[in-house]
Formats: sequence, C-alpha cells, structure tokens
Amino acid sequence: MEKKQFQAESKRLLDLMIHSIYSHKDIFLRELISNASDATDKLYYHAMQQGQTGILRDNLPITITIDKDTRTLTVSDHGCGMSVAEMEENLGTIAHSGSLQFKQQNDKQDDIDIIGQFGVGFYAAFMVASKVEVVSRAQGADTANRWVSDGADGYTIEPAERAEVGTDIILTLMPDSEGDKYSEFLEPYRIQELVKKYSDYIRYPIQMEMPRSRQKEGCDPEKPEWEEYMELTTLNSMIPLWRKSKSELKDEDYNQFYKQKFFDYQDPIHHIHMYTEGSVTYHALLYIPSHAPMNYYTKDYEKGLALYSNGVLIMDKCADLLPDYFSFVRGLVDSADLSLNISRELLQHDRHLKLIAGALEKKIKNELASMMKNKREDYEKFFQAFGLQLKYGAYMDYGMHKDLLQDLLMYHTADSDKMLSLAEYTEQMKEEQKYIYYACGETKAKIELLPQMERLRDKGYQVLCLTDSIDEFCMKMMHDYQGKEFKSISDDDLDLETQDEKEEIETLTKEYQSVLDTMKQALGEKVTAVQFTSRLKSHPCCLTTKGMLSLEMEKVLNQQPGQEKIHAERVLELNAEHPIFQKLKTANQDTLAKYAAVLYAQAQLIEGLPLEDPVAYANTVCELLV
Repeated sequence: MEKKQFQAESKRLLDLMIHSIYSHKDIFLRELISNASDATDKLYYHAMQQGQTGILRDNLPITITIDKDTRTLTVSDHGCGMSVAEMEENLGTIAHSGSLQFKQQNDKQDDIDIIGQFGVGFYAAFMVASKVEVVSRAQGADTANRWVSDGADGYTIEPAERAEVGTDIILTLMPDSEGDKYSEFLEPYRIQELVKKYSDYIRYPIQMEMPRSRQKEGCDPEKPEWEEYMELTTLNSMIPLWRKSKSELKDEDYNQFYKQKFFDYQDPIHHIHMYTEGSVTYHALLYIPSHAPMNYYTKDYEKGLALYSNGVLIMDKCADLLPDYFSFVRGLVDSADLSLNISRELLQHDRHLKLIAGALEKKIKNELASMMKNKREDYEKFFQAFGLQLKYGAYMDYGMHKDLLQDLLMYHTADSDKMLSLAEYTEQMKEEQKYIYYACGETKAKIELLPQMERLRDKGYQVLCLTDSIDEFCMKMMHDYQGKEFKSISDDDLDLETQDEKEEIETLTKEYQSVLDTMKQALGEKVTAVQFTSRLKSHPCCLTTKGMLSLEMEKVLNQQPGQEKIHAERVLELNAEHPIFQKLKTANQDTLAKYAAVLYAQAQLIEGLPLEDPVAYANTVCELLV
C-alpha cells in the first residue's frame, strides 16, 4: 500500500503544531467532538435543503467508545462523512479546513453551527495518540475508506467497511511515561469530565457506556449483593441554559445552574440574562454573588467570564471581558463572532471582544443601579461584600471611572443606621450646606465620638462615615459630586463659623498669642500651628490638618511595608470655652508646655494615632496631678 506524504508541510511543522499550539493535551477531545459536530451539522443542513424534515438531532448522536485492552479511544458520528478526495483534502493537508469553507459558503444560515474554523484541530489527536485511524463513509456513497497515520511519516488510504454514513476516529493512545499518563483517557469518568467541561453544549447527544451498579436479582434483601453493568449514557446537556428564552426559566433554574457551574453553596443575589444582535451577536449569563470568595481581595483571585463559541468552551476565565471593578461578576459569554486564534484557546484582541466588554460593563452598571433603587436590601448586602472593589475602581487610574461608579457607592451616616448613596445624601442636604461632609475612623461608633462631630450635629448636617482604608483616597480623587465638594470634618478650614465667631477668634488670638506661641514652641515640629476654633463644644481640643494629606491617609500610607514615614501638617485646635483653657491662661511656661504635651497626646488618641512615647505622656499627666 502506497504511503502518501502530507502535502506541502514538513514533519517539523506537524511537530510544532502538535506540541506548541495547544497548552493542554486534554483539548484533543474537544477538537474531535467539535469536528464530529461540524460533520453532523453539514448532514443536517443538506437534509433540510433537500426537504428531509424527519431528521432529528437526538437521532444523530456522537459516540465515544473506550477499549482498555487495545488502548483505543473512538469518537464516532453520523455526519456527512468523507470521500477519498475529501480525506486527501481535509486530512492530508495541514491547516486546510472544510468547516471554514462550508461556513463561508453558508454564512447566512441561522440553524447551522460550524464550530471548527481551522484545519488543525484534528491533529490535536497526535498529542495523545501514536496512531490515528479515520474510517469514513460519505453521504451518498456505498463504501467507506480508512485513513491511517502515525503523524510523522505521512498516511495511507484504503477501502474499508462502515454500515452507515459517518466517521469513526480511532486513537491508539501512547504508552504512559513518567511525565504523561495517557491511560487517564481510557477512564470513563475522566472522559465524562472533559465532555462536561468543554463540550457540554454541543447540540447533539454525546454518548458513552458508563459503569453503573445495581442490586442483583433474587438476592437476600437483608444481605444484598451488587453487580456492575454498563449503561449507554448521554454525557452532555446539549441545550445551554443561556440560549433558552427567559420566559421558559424561573429563578430556581438560574440559581441551580449558578451553584453547579460555579461551585457556590449560596444562591446568587442577582442574575443578568441577555442576548444581543448587531455588529456582534452574543448570549451572556451573568451573576452577582451574594458573598465574596475567601480569596477575593487577594492577588490569588482570578477574574473573568467563561467564554464559549457556539457552545464550545474556549476559555475558563476571559479577563478581558470584565473591568477590575466588576471582577466579582461570574458568568459566561457565548458568541460565534469572535476572532479565535488557530488553537481556539486564545482570542485575538479585536473590536468584537471590546464591543462585548463595553456592552457588559454598561449592563452591569445599570443592573446594579436598578437593584439599589428597587431591591435596596439586596443591594446593601451586595455592597457589604463588594463595595470595597467599587471604591478601588473609582480611585484607580486617576479617577478615570469615577463617573461610572460614583452613583453605586454607599456610606453609613453618623447617628443613623441607614446607608446613603451620594445622590441620596445631596437630596437631603440643608439649603445652606456647602459641602458633603465625611469623617474617617476605624468604626462608625468611634467616628460618632469625634469632637469635631458636635458642631455639625448642631447644624443638622449629615456626616458620611468612612471606615475603609481606601475611602478618603477615593473621596480626594472624586473631589466632588454633582458640584458639591467633599470635605473632611478634620480639615482645618471647615468654614462653619459665622462672621461673629470669626471675629471673636481673631480677638482671642490677638489676646492670647503668647499662649499659642508657647504651646507651639513646646510641641515643635509635631504641629504646624496651635490655634483657636469654634468647631468644639464639650471637648478641650482636637487635631486637624492642612493640605491634601489627612491624618487617616497618613495612617494608611505609613502601614505600607517599606514606606518612608510621612506626616500630615497637623494643627492643634483649642476650645476657648472649655474650663481647661482657664488653666492654660494662667499657667507658667513650664506648666503650659506640659499641658500642651498632654492635650496633643489626648488628641492623638482620639484620632486613633499611636503615641511616640507613652511613658513620657504618663509621667507628664502624673506631674500635673501632683
């Protein structure tokens, strides 16, 4: 029998293709099943053209057969088959694709899915097989033919027997080696796993004999005996949930699919089911989880949506489909319009992918906004889990995405159990209120105790409680909301005083400048200034800051490993109405310096800042008590 060589391609090209294009050997099964589906689609399409309406997809199964004795794995279909000429053309020339040609000729047909677009998928079989046989009988032919190759020295074609139209691809698996255990592909449950992973939504039944156990007939019920048997089983779901009409599905269907697909024990908080036609056509099924995974806020978390092409899994996690700030979204996209590379494992970065990603971003934003408005309890639960990610999104890239995300942000307010969005805060602002006020602290309870809160309470102004380390950075980056500037209650220029109060402070400053100077001199570089304030009522003093760097930002930045210590421009503000000021007025310089140290230390403690020398502070307090 004459052995023919692969046309135009060398053994080196074949070796490169087999060993370099695909990243995982188990991809071979996806490729063979996809080819079988293509061939069946062609048969189905031709039958429809000829008016043969009795053909049903369920009667055109793709069958997988395992023979451990001969180490063979066979993939059989009832598709259109191949003639000798087609074997020469499709199998004898690497990178020739009959599927691509058929797709181009019938591109406007809606009821035909051609998965394979490249001619190399078949050759993935040589990653696991030492020999590949293809027995095929073409539609309309009376005889079959057998194509055989070891992937290196060309191929042979000879007449063969096959009772029905279709194709058998028989792989003789390589022997196991130290690094590769090819015998795994002779295990039924491993094959079932690969079918579910890559080919679960092929539109034809994928069937295989699976081991089962049952109780033997006639055995003692009290001492049952069991026997093993094989049962022909359909391994794939065939019809993807996302391709069904929304009217066919209930929340329970979506939730069950989510828990099975993404291995979550809780129902998602929301789902998004969409189908889009236009410059790019795709199905998408997205989920908002009800809780964050354990590793979500770590570098180990991998974002992305599962990507399918006509129901065939291309990538487990396509990161390009989700921006980082929506990385909590789980789900999938299925499109036939994507430009895949030769192995179908990677995407070319084309405009279709960008169009889908852009549309998904807008859809997710709109769905979250709708949830905030119409399902407030659900949204607040979502925000507790993933709000931090939205805040990072508004801050990152120099605030590039703040306009998209700021309406989704929520904050607790002081003296209230409610969370407010920025829009809700501005709607409730007092007519004379200039700023959106916020305060930073470890907890809402601690924020409510800050001395600076008293004056704002008197005016009836709401204060946003910022308890996440990113919060103030985000506020600084956003700067304002709908023209209302964000203002920390610890800024030295809070601008709450009336004109009379400002004049009174000027008078006090002139009268007691020597007291302020002595205290500033005692504190040295610890503070930029010591000054009077009208923002306090029952407290003797507080710390505020000048400039962009606040006390909270100082704390966060100084916690970074390897960070050179930085200091905000601190201002010690005094309440001239407090009884302690009466002591300051009459104290000598030495005592006044001690009071300055104690008041400054107490202001630090209130702000949650560490004392540089706790022992010195304790000793100074004792000296003043004596």
